[in-house]
Amino acid sequence: MQTYKNFQEYLVKELDSIQSAGLYKEERIIVSPQSASIKLQSGQEALNFCANNYLGLSDNHDIIEAAKKAMDSRGYGMSSVRFICGTQDLHKQLENAIARFFGMEDAILYAACFDANGGVFEPLLDENDAIISDALNHASIIDGVRLCKAVRYRYANADMNDLEKQLQIAQAQRFRLIVTDGVFSMDGNVAPLDKIHELAVKYNAMIMVDESHSAGVVGKTGRGTTEQFNLRGQIEIITGTLGKAFGGAIGGFTTGKKEIIAMLRQRSRPYLFSNSLPPAVAGAGIYTFNYLENSNKLQDQLHENTNYFVEKMKQAGFDIKPTQSAICAVMLYDAKLSQDMARKLLDEGIYVTGFYYPVVPKGQARIRLQISAAHQREQLDKCVQAFIKIGKELNVI
Repeated sequence: MQTYKNFQEYLVKELDSIQSAGLYKEERIIVSPQSASIKLQSGQEALNFCANNYLGLSDNHDIIEAAKKAMDSRGYGMSSVRFICGTQDLHKQLENAIARFFGMEDAILYAACFDANGGVFEPLLDENDAIISDALNHASIIDGVRLCKAVRYRYANADMNDLEKQLQIAQAQRFRLIVTDGVFSMDGNVAPLDKIHELAVKYNAMIMVDESHSAGVVGKTGRGTTEQFNLRGQIEIITGTLGKAFGGAIGGFTTGKKEIIAMLRQRSRPYLFSNSLPPAVAGAGIYTFNYLENSNKLQDQLHENTNYFVEKMKQAGFDIKPTQSAICAVMLYDAKLSQDMARKLLDEGIYVTGFYYPVVPKGQARIRLQISAAHQREQLDKCVQAFIKIGKELNVI
């Protein structure tokens, strides 16, 4: 058809433009489990410093065994959404474990946190209400807000003066919901939830936090920002993922006040129209949360690793974004430089990825490193030395 031929020409030009600008995203193929050390299809082995595998659980033997047992006893898949015939005892047990972990009243499962964020606003708020969202919130939050008819306000990242201004304007609406990431994934900074809570009380607003990059990481026992700021159970909504610290498979959740969760079960479209999580994922998730309820060993190791690595990178002279999480953003500012540096680091056995527009703002390209409890001290040192070598070669330091 001529229509597609014209469209094809358009796509080819756009793709060529992306490539020539140095913004084309390549996929490297891994042929091993996700771990601190991985093997690529090329046969090369590398240390992985760009996985969301914060607690090193992605290849944990006991979690794998829990998944196998769940598959043996409950099958491979559900072939249904939850309210038809897609709810097993495992799903309810996992929801209870999530709510208990975060000190909340109830929880609801989704296929991914993208779905949790996409399905949370529209069932709860309408054109009479207001959503006040941090400017650096994740794309899934932005898309979820777009699906809702509530009046939209935005405040500068973690800027409490700007948030207060928006809350003052939003007094014109019936209900107000402040929405923030717990940890902002590209920078690694933690939302000032204590100050947000003070403003929420002052201006009669509710709070929602996406704990995807903070759950399992932030707070003494990894309960996230509500633990760090002594606010467990005191906010209305938390969303998060099973796909990062909690084993890295798939699945998202919303946990919060019981009436909110009940309404989401009735009206949240990604929940109502998507297959249930596979039994293997639910069984593995139950094991993971039960383990973390009884041990802080992995969180302690992660915090020790992160503090050590960030300090070594700063001493080497790299421009590091202030971080309170397991994310270390090495600022390079130039998109092509971030890709060139990532390629050269891979030659040194360090697997990292350059981030650039549109993932981050133009002129803010970087390499984002993510530390894991699974990293050994010698692996952290090898990464730092590789960065120093390539950083000098490319005049970064």
